[in-house]
Amino acid sequence: MTRLAGKVALVTGGSLGIGRAIAHAFSREGAKVAICGRGKAALELTVEEIRQSGGEALAFEADVQHPEPVDAMVDAVLGAWGRLDVLVHNAGVNAPVPFLEMPLSQWDRHIHINLRGTFIVAQRVCKEMVARKQPGSIIFMSSVNGLAAEANLAHYNASKGGMNLLAMSIALELAPFGIRCNALCPGFIETRLTKPVIDNAPAIADYLRTIPMGRVGQPEEIADAALFLAGDESRYVTGHCLVVDGGQLIRLS
Repeated sequence: MTRLAGKVALVTGGSLGIGRAIAHAFSREGAKVAICGRGKAALELTVEEIRQSGGEALAFEADVQHPEPVDAMVDAVLGAWGRLDVLVHNAGVNAPVPFLEMPLSQWDRHIHINLRGTFIVAQRVCKEMVARKQPGSIIFMSSVNGLAAEANLAHYNASKGGMNLLAMSIALELAPFGIRCNALCPGFIETRLTKPVIDNAPAIADYLRTIPMGRVGQPEEIADAALFLAGDESRYVTGHCLVVDGGQLIRLS
């Protein structure tokens, strides 16, 4: 028996990196998976990969900052599959800027996509779960930066800290409905955003000194943690920030 058999999952930011790894992992464990993002080619490729592996998948181009495309996407998922059991909100941005040089536009962009988008998607999905009397698991892709600050990332740190407290707030209010909400807090993971640092030998050597395990994490390692939070193994876990970072937070703290 696969761990997510009969379940329907929505993964935002699901076409690349961590989101893509989660979509594939959920599909392998029996879930029907809807993914959204802002790049049509990558979305279609990920869906085709899942289908070729025998899974069921749908793709949507959607900007999570705005409720209209989110509403249309959730309506389409429910129309196709009749339920929604798991949300992984992975869509986000991270563009370092020193605090004193940070334009308001960059602050707004990070708060709007990383935090406002989280609220919009989670509220819509949770409303459907409550209306249908259907328990579910909400997973936010936060960061160790939501628990300890790094320089040049004030906007990102603040958005992820807010995301962690939003997860706790949802967990507190929606536990009576059987809805769990947790935040995953990855450390330094190999993705297209971190590739420039990884490919810079001096920079990555310095960075690895902050990670006790001495290596960069892989998207599949975050997907394994998401599987735990999505499935019955975590049925008594809610309002938790699960750190998956090779020990990096120990030194950041």
